[in-house]
Amino acid sequence: MPERSSSDSSSSTTPTPSRASSPLPFSLHSSSSSENESSSPLLGLGRYTSSGENRWIWRNLGSSSPRRRKRDRRRWRTFRNLLRRIVRHPLFPRQPLTIILALLVFTVFAISLTLVLLYVLNPDKEALPWRAYCTIPPTTSVPPRYRNALPYPYINPLPKVMPPSFPPDDLDTLAPAGLFLAVFSMDSALERRMLIRTTWAAHPRSRNGAGEGDGGMGTSRTVVRFVLGQPRKGWERRIQSEMEMYNDMIILPCPENMNSGKSHAYFTWAASNAWVPPVYFNTTHPVPEFSYSNQYTPAPRLAPHDPYLAWKSSASGHPRPWVRPDYVAKVDDDAFVMLAELEARMRLELYATGQRPYGMPYISPVSESFRVEVPKAEPQAAPADIPISSMVEQARDGTVNDPLVYWGYLVKEQFMAGELYGLSWSLVDWVSKDPSVKGLTKGAEDKQTAKWMGLHPRAAEIRWSSDRCWIYDHPRSGTVYSHGFLFPSEVSRVKNSVLEFLDRVSRNSSTGTNFISNAAVGASSILLSLSHSSVSAFGTRYQQPLQEMDLVHSVEALVEGSYMSELQEGKSMDTERAWRTREGRIKRYENKRVGGTVVVHFIKKHMWFLETALAFLEGDNYSQAELESLHVDEGRLNVGLASVWTDSSIFMPTNASAAL
Repeated sequence: MPERSSSDSSSSTTPTPSRASSPLPFSLHSSSSSENESSSPLLGLGRYTSSGENRWIWRNLGSSSPRRRKRDRRRWRTFRNLLRRIVRHPLFPRQPLTIILALLVFTVFAISLTLVLLYVLNPDKEALPWRAYCTIPPTTSVPPRYRNALPYPYINPLPKVMPPSFPPDDLDTLAPAGLFLAVFSMDSALERRMLIRTTWAAHPRSRNGAGEGDGGMGTSRTVVRFVLGQPRKGWERRIQSEMEMYNDMIILPCPENMNSGKSHAYFTWAASNAWVPPVYFNTTHPVPEFSYSNQYTPAPRLAPHDPYLAWKSSASGHPRPWVRPDYVAKVDDDAFVMLAELEARMRLELYATGQRPYGMPYISPVSESFRVEVPKAEPQAAPADIPISSMVEQARDGTVNDPLVYWGYLVKEQFMAGELYGLSWSLVDWVSKDPSVKGLTKGAEDKQTAKWMGLHPRAAEIRWSSDRCWIYDHPRSGTVYSHGFLFPSEVSRVKNSVLEFLDRVSRNSSTGTNFISNAAVGASSILLSLSHSSVSAFGTRYQQPLQEMDLVHSVEALVEGSYMSELQEGKSMDTERAWRTREGRIKRYENKRVGGTVVVHFIKKHMWFLETALAFLEGDNYSQAELESLHVDEGRLNVGLASVWTDSSIFMPTNASAAL
């Protein structure tokens, strides 16, 4: 996958240290002031040297040497003769019509050459098989360099034992993870920051989850902040006012940039200054103890979108101290994040054992899904004295060893995409201190982060945990990662259809359970079916199904697998019928709190952002057809959350006590 992957950067107006004066075209070795004046460089006369006997060497600095002038004349004559030959050639156009035709041919050639180069250099030439990614999740978190790398299109082989479905039944019995999430922004992106503040950073359906939610307990330790480089001169006062108003901005001590060290500066800052709320409630499983669990700081001034329980603690008059986060993550400001989904997945990583997903039974390293190979010795290879068994099954004592987790969307088996990735606390602390990392801060920031992980002393033990199903691009973007908005009910249908297809083919194929990888590489028709979307098509501009659609219908048409997305002009099902028979949020989330989309990326327009917010944060729990089948009053089940979202007074610090 391409480096996502990102965001535009702006230049900084931070004063640059004065440069040293350029060397003069001559040297003066004399203490006499009169000599200094006579040999001033402004006179352009000459230079004075002292070599036992004082001699004047006069030189005309304004003119070039005869040899240089002769060489320039020879080059000009050669160019003139070549141009004369071209013009006098019989095929050179001389008439107006032939000149116009020649210009047209040259223009077509230049455009064709540009398009060919763009196609050859573009690594993304066809849509990725997202249906296969959702059907067969990864069964191991072993770093790619310590196992057999998957060939294109990077489909996991069908394992003998499928990983347990998400979310596990005991998710809410585990203590929530502490997550410090930084939104990478820039000084001029005020409007996008306001959209984030009033949508996914604060909305109950983002923080609580679907259905009745959990009252914000899962994200009670999740903090969202905006990270900027040094603002430009014209923006300093505005940024300062915004910081005073919202108290959710961090200014790094570096110029604003995207791939010139901003990420490293952020992780370095976080190693000393990142804090999150503690666990405010009792859980069935005890809170895990790590080396950083005993670090505290007084509760800071809160941001309007900070967790409800943090505001409640602050309003009590005796706020509990904050602690170090379990994870430090970054996200681009063109991404839409569902916080409850993100926290739930990172929470499980704290309790996972070895290099396998949480709740998955142990599989012998010799099995196909967990095949491990150590790369050949290289100058920067990870320590070779780590046994292979520890790469696959490394038991962790929760009171001694800290988790080593690198979470995100794994691109081409090389790095986690830059639109969102997270590091566990121990990795952040190491990144901020290791001298070798400080020399790898320039270049594509997501690729550089992956290089840092390869330099870690325990690189083979880092969990490269990837989610390629629930992280994707906006349906209108038209990229290889783009498809409709995904919900768990549609993914369940996708899984059933793909597994049925594989079962039919495996009975008639000698490749068995590995058929999907072989087929995806050799059969373009199968790969095309695995990348099919009912909403968008790779490389083409999105067109809504019908010309005349109102806003809510057009947003519903962006949902993958919805009846609205499959409408066509002249078909029997009309817009109103498709709207009535749509799935409500309860059915789409299969009556669970989490289990759906984590991140929608590549939201380049504010209208796209608002569409995403309407699709995931609004909508009824039950559709009209579902209510009719339940014979229940619509007002009792479809309890709207718009009033909670739009009532900004609940987030004002001055009204915190009354709101709580």
